[in-house]
Amino acid sequence: MDLTTTYLGKKLKNPIVPSASPLSYSLDSMKQLEDAGASAIVMYSLFEEQIAHERSELLHYLSHGTESYAEALTYFPEIQQYNTGPEEYLEHIQKAKKTLGIPIIGSLNGVSVGGWIEYAKKIQDAGADALELNIYYIPTNPDVSSTELENKYLEVVKTVKKSVTIPVAVKLSAFFTTMANMARKFDNIGIDGLVLFNRFYQPDIDLETLEIEPNVILSSPQALRLPMRWIAILHGQIKANLAASSGIHNGDDVLKMLMAGADVTMMCSALLKYGPEHIKKTLTEVERWMDEHEYVSVQQLKGSMSQKSVADPAAFERANYMKSLHSYK
Repeated sequence: MDLTTTYLGKKLKNPIVPSASPLSYSLDSMKQLEDAGASAIVMYSLFEEQIAHERSELLHYLSHGTESYAEALTYFPEIQQYNTGPEEYLEHIQKAKKTLGIPIIGSLNGVSVGGWIEYAKKIQDAGADALELNIYYIPTNPDVSSTELENKYLEVVKTVKKSVTIPVAVKLSAFFTTMANMARKFDNIGIDGLVLFNRFYQPDIDLETLEIEPNVILSSPQALRLPMRWIAILHGQIKANLAASSGIHNGDDVLKMLMAGADVTMMCSALLKYGPEHIKKTLTEVERWMDEHEYVSVQQLKGSMSQKSVADPAAFERANYMKSLHSYK
């Protein structure tokens, strides 16, 4: 059975790629991910904001609540082990490339065209096989139009593409006025991959302290519906690779995303809950289903249930709304 796929110019042994998370803070946990079957790893993000206070808070928010999942605790580093400083990040990539035998994808998180973008080239020079841009921006100014926002995204990506020769993927949110058009615009400027979607972590209000608490709630399997719809719609319409992110917890989720048209599926929450070994379990589930249904390769699966391939393409559009409402009993 052939589980290989291609993503960002690399032939991968299977379609499961751990996304940016605390699991890439240490080489030990990265090696555990590789041993469990990960075909590539997206590094934790190097953030545009690089100040000590924000670094320590980030670790707290990412690890907050993990005590509920005993299996995940050993995969979080001690605070003193965590360094998001630019030079430490580059050194970590270099060490990962020497230690691991799978592609390493660097990750930059920011929004402005500024000094942080120079690290795209430095990440490449450190040995990263590709780069993922997580452009995380919440437009709160009512005077900023959708066109201005889109141009901001495109400007950042163009600038990065000019500074590196390695493949570049963009991790997008779903909150664009015309998602398909935005995907096409990225495709037209030569982006190598689109990761659908990132998650805008929502703040909460602590009723005891009367403070705003920006903590993390891990995704549930239901979260896969949104990226699955858009991957199914975009498959075959753009040249860029498509990576599915959010809500991928088991073999069924991987299979659905591949059928929709994803080239790879990115896991995070499930790995934080259950540990790196969950990749092996998921791959076994994928292989079992493929064998039972007489599929011989991931390539055979890919896009078989995309909008252009299904008998009722409208199922991915408005017609699905009415049917969904009437399906509830």
